[in-house]
Amino acid sequence: MTTTTLAVLVPLLPFLGAAVGLLLGRTAPGFVRPLAVLPTAVALVLAVLVATRQGGDETVDAVTELTPTGSVPIELALHIDGFAALVAVLVGCVATCVQIYSTGYLRDDPRYSSYAALVSLFTSAMFLVVYSGDLMVLLVGWEIMGICSYFLVGHYWETPEARAASLKAFLVTKLGDVPFLIGLLALATEAGSFRITEILGAVASGSLDHPTLIALLLLAGVAGKSAQFPLHTWLPDAMAGPTPVSALIHAATMVAAGVYFVARLLPLFEASRAAMIVLAVMAAVTMVGSALAALAQDDIKRVLAYSTIGQLGYMTGALAAGDRGAAVFHLISHGAFKALLFLAAGVIIHAAGTNSLAAMSRMRGLRDRVPDAYWTMTVALLALAAIPPFSGFFSKESVLVAAEHVATGHTEHAPGAAGWTVLVAGLVTALLTAAYATRLWLLAFRGRGAEAPDHGRQPLAMNAVLWVLALPSLALGGLAFRLLPDWFDGQDLTPTLTTSVLGTGVALVGGIVTYAAWRHTAAFADRPPLGAVAAHPEGDAARVEAEAIASHEPAYGDIAYAPDPSDPGRLLLGPLHRHAAVGFHLDAVYTALFVRPVQAGASLVRFLDREVVDTYVRGAGALPRWLGTAVRRAQTGNVQTYVSALLAGTVVLAVAAVLVATGA
Repeated sequence: MTTTTLAVLVPLLPFLGAAVGLLLGRTAPGFVRPLAVLPTAVALVLAVLVATRQGGDETVDAVTELTPTGSVPIELALHIDGFAALVAVLVGCVATCVQIYSTGYLRDDPRYSSYAALVSLFTSAMFLVVYSGDLMVLLVGWEIMGICSYFLVGHYWETPEARAASLKAFLVTKLGDVPFLIGLLALATEAGSFRITEILGAVASGSLDHPTLIALLLLAGVAGKSAQFPLHTWLPDAMAGPTPVSALIHAATMVAAGVYFVARLLPLFEASRAAMIVLAVMAAVTMVGSALAALAQDDIKRVLAYSTIGQLGYMTGALAAGDRGAAVFHLISHGAFKALLFLAAGVIIHAAGTNSLAAMSRMRGLRDRVPDAYWTMTVALLALAAIPPFSGFFSKESVLVAAEHVATGHTEHAPGAAGWTVLVAGLVTALLTAAYATRLWLLAFRGRGAEAPDHGRQPLAMNAVLWVLALPSLALGGLAFRLLPDWFDGQDLTPTLTTSVLGTGVALVGGIVTYAAWRHTAAFADRPPLGAVAAHPEGDAARVEAEAIASHEPAYGDIAYAPDPSDPGRLLLGPLHRHAAVGFHLDAVYTALFVRPVQAGASLVRFLDREVVDTYVRGAGALPRWLGTAVRRAQTGNVQTYVSALLAGTVVLAVAAVLVATGA
C-alpha cells in the first residue's frame, strides 16, 4: 500500500469500528470488545507505518476536490509532516490503551457498547484533525470531538453532576468555536483556499490583510478546545465522566487539538506581534493559575485536570515563543505520563469501588493495595514534576529554552516580552507543579484518612496498560530530544545548563517544601484513624449524618469523613487556599456576568411573549369570536322572530326614508 492509502485507513478504521459497534452493541454483545480494541489497535500500527515511511523528511501531500463550490474550494486533503506523523502515533497509542483499559474498568457497565463506540469515533475525529490538509475538513473532526465529549462526559447521566458537566463542556467550547469558525472563513477568504499549504504560502508572501484579527479569532477557539484561560473552566468539571475518558481527552485528543492547530499554522500567528503577546499572556495566566488551583484540590481527578490545563499552558507558551518543536515535544511527552496518571487514578477509584471516594483526604493504605498504580503513578508524577531523567524534564526544558532564546534576543520569532512572560511563568509553574505532584503522592499513598473498602485486585487489562505507559514516561525524553529534531524541522531540543539548573532547582524546592509542610501538619494529626469518626452502632445513622453535615462533608455508610488535617496544601496556600479550591471564583464571575443576564433576558422575552404577544394574538381571536357569538344568538330558527325582525327593519327603513324626504 502507498503511504497515502495507509493514512486514509488510519481515521477510517476507528470510524467503521464505531459504526459497527453501535449497530451490533445490543444484538451481538460478544463482538463489542473486539470491535472496540482491534480497529484502534490496527490504526495505531498503520500510524506507525506512516510515520516510518514519512521519516520526518518529505511531507506527504494528497488532495482531491470534495465538492465544487464556485469560490473557495473545499478539498479532501492530507498533509503529513513530522509533527502530524508523531502526534498520530501518540493518539493511536493512548486510544488503544484506553480501549483495553476500559474493558476492565467498565466491564459491568450496561452502556459499555455505546461508550466504546463513542471512544472509537472520538479517536477517528482526532486522527482526521491530525492528518487533514484542509481546514474545513479539520473543522469536521474538531466538531465531532466536541459532540463526543458531550456524550462521554455525560456517560453517567443519572447523576446531576455528569449532566451539568457535559452541558458545560459543550457550551463553553462552542463559545470559542463561534469566533473560531469566523476566523477560518476570514482566513480562507483572504488566502483564497482552505488548504493549509496554500494558506502558509499566502502568509509567507504577506498577502493577508488582517492577520491580527484572524489570529485572535482563531485563538478563541483554541482557548475553548485546549482549556486555556479564560475558557478553561469546563475541564475540571468534566471529571464527572468515566476516568478512561479523562485520560483520552487530557492526553491525546480534544485539548491537544488546539495546541496542534496553532503549531500547524504558527507562521500565521507569528505574522502578528499582538497575537503572540496575547498567546504568551494567556499561557502565563493559565500556567500559574491552574497550578495554584491544583494545589488546593482534594479530588485526585480534579488535581490532574488542573495539571493538564497548566501543562497545556506550557505548550502554548512554547508556541508564543515561536517554537512549535518544543510545543509538540511536550505534547507527546505529556500525553504519555498524563494518560498514565489518569489511568492509575482510575485503578485507585476502582479499588475503592466508587467514584465518590476519589478525595485524597479520605485515602489510606493504598500503597500496598494497588502496588501497580503506586509504582507507575510515582514514575508519572516524577515526569510531571520534570525531575531528570524522566520524560517531562526534557520536554519542559525545551519549552524553557525556547522562552529563554526569545527573551535574550537569540531569535526573533516572537517579541522579547512574550519570551520573558513565558520564562518567568514557566519557572513559577515548575515550582508549583512539583508541589502539587508531591502533595498528591503523599495524600494518595501515605494519607491518613479513613480506609475505603477493599474491592480486591484490579483486572489484568488495567494494570498491564499502566506498565505499558510507564515506559515512555520514563525513557521517552532521553531518546526523543536526540531523535526528534529531524522530525521537527531540525530544531534543537537539547536542554541548556541555565534552564536545567533553574527548572530542576525550583522543582526540587517545591517538592521539599511540600514534604516539610506535610510532616509539619502530620504532627498535629496524630489520632487514629485520622480524618474519620469511628463507626457508630446501628440506630445512630442520624447522628452520623448530622456530624457530616456540620463538618460540610458527606457521610458514606456509617462513617463520617472530615478533611485530612495533614493536607500540606492548606498550609502552603494559607488564605489563598479557599479561593484556589474553587478556581478563583471564575465560575461565579461568569455566572454574574453572563449566565444571570442571559437568564434575565430569557425571562423578559418569555414575559413579553406570554403577556404582550399572546395578548394581541388572543385579542385578535376574541373579536371574531364575540361577533360569531352575537350572530349565532340571532340565528334562533324561530320563524316568528325572523318575521318580527323583518317588520321592525321595514319600519326603521320607512321612517328613515320619510325623514330623508322631509329634510330634502
